[in-house]
Amino acid sequence: MAQLRVLAVDDELPALEDLSYLLRADPRIGEVTTARDGAAALRLLDRAIADGRPIDAVFLDIRMRGLDGVVLGRLLSRFANPPRVVFVTAYEEHAVDAFEIKAEDYLLKPVRPERLAEAIRRVAVSADVATDTGESDTIPVELGGVTRFVCSADVVYVEAQGDYARLHTATGSHLVRIPLATLEERWASAGFVRVHRSHLVAVKHIDELHIDSGKCVVRVGETEIPVSRRHTRELRDLLVRRARKARPE
Repeated sequence: MAQLRVLAVDDELPALEDLSYLLRADPRIGEVTTARDGAAALRLLDRAIADGRPIDAVFLDIRMRGLDGVVLGRLLSRFANPPRVVFVTAYEEHAVDAFEIKAEDYLLKPVRPERLAEAIRRVAVSADVATDTGESDTIPVELGGVTRFVCSADVVYVEAQGDYARLHTATGSHLVRIPLATLEERWASAGFVRVHRSHLVAVKHIDELHIDSGKCVVRVGETEIPVSRRHTRELRDLLVRRARKARPE
């Protein structure tokens, strides 16, 4: 996954410096730009788009002089490819506005590092889904002296088998000598997510998610795949956000 480019906006300099410091400390973030008001933020966002390096997320104060955060958030939602918005505020009463704007998260000041880390995780997950362009990678498969090429777009899920991985498609399966961890990194941008230490799943092929007595499974066609406890919340959030983005306005 590529590192995120983010913009932090706050009209109070100490709060802006604290937030940008915490953002830069997170390894998932590669670039942090700052702005002291909404108008400056819009100029920076326009410049980033013009330079072909759009901002992935805006961490935005609400009560600011001039263009406040709620109004700016609404403007951002009208962009052709809007950045994710995370509100960072000392006031709880704007949570409904944040929901209407479809903000990724709503953080209260003073910002706790663990809550900021969770917000960054949500942004990263959302960005991964949105940037799934459908571009396909190919894996060479040897079968009876013949080399075939299996496209990632045709793979429904992947199962670890020691140092090998079994690629399951709609028409069969293929064993390749590639570790699951390598495919996890290589196919993250193609919409594959780790759901268990032994399984990667193409999100677009997930039909159902079941949680019963603390155990979680996903159904892919006729196959049920276990989801480990550590991956359950992230997967559920990803599916909810994907459904929200697909929902017609």
